[in-house]
Amino acid sequence: MADDIDLWEAHAGWWQDGFTDGADPEYEEQILPLAANLLAGYDRILDVGTGEGQVARLVAAQGSSLVAGIDPTANQVAVATERGGGPVYARSGADALPFADGAFDAVVACLVFEHIEAVDEAIDEVARVLRPGGRFAFFLNHPLLQTPNSGWIDDQMVDPPEQYWRIGPYLIEDNSVEEVEKDVFIPFIHRPMSRYVNAMAEAGLVLRRMLEPSPPPGFLIRASEYQEAASIPRLLVLVADKLELGSP
Repeated sequence: MADDIDLWEAHAGWWQDGFTDGADPEYEEQILPLAANLLAGYDRILDVGTGEGQVARLVAAQGSSLVAGIDPTANQVAVATERGGGPVYARSGADALPFADGAFDAVVACLVFEHIEAVDEAIDEVARVLRPGGRFAFFLNHPLLQTPNSGWIDDQMVDPPEQYWRIGPYLIEDNSVEEVEKDVFIPFIHRPMSRYVNAMAEAGLVLRRMLEPSPPPGFLIRASEYQEAASIPRLLVLVADKLELGSP
């Protein structure tokens, strides 16, 4: 765990430069609009794994009276605080949230849980700090794309040649450190979708919707290799509600 946090501390600038403030079309065209829509109307919102705070700032701008963001990385929390926008921030892991039971109407986590080792504890904590009937908006890099040894295959043995995405051993949980670009190493944990859904169910979070949107146009322009695979989702969104008191 400490080594993972050290990697995020070392490469926080990579994330801030490449994925925030309009730099990333997937966030701008897909993730942020979806988050805004799914969290509209909720007043007290927690952003788990807030990074430099772009999702927290977005929902604060929609009029929520209390928006908090937590992240285990000191660099990210410092930059989030500097960028302001209304939310309050704290340095914390997701498996021990520094908030009272039922403190929030909604919790959001964007591309975070594939980096969290203590997944059951973290989902239990989300359920604990949600009020009954509260919403959990859970964004994940699609597990089909995060399987061990997955990646693009150029098959020159067929006529015409084909390019396709190889899916590795999907059902096997796997911890790895990936070089996402030169000299930038980020920890990832692959889990099958059922691992998250069942952990939510055990915590009293009932799945209401599942979204698998196509990659947005801006991303396909920048990543031309995906043009042939535009029907393969890169993003998985699970929307769950905490059971009301007295619900079976």
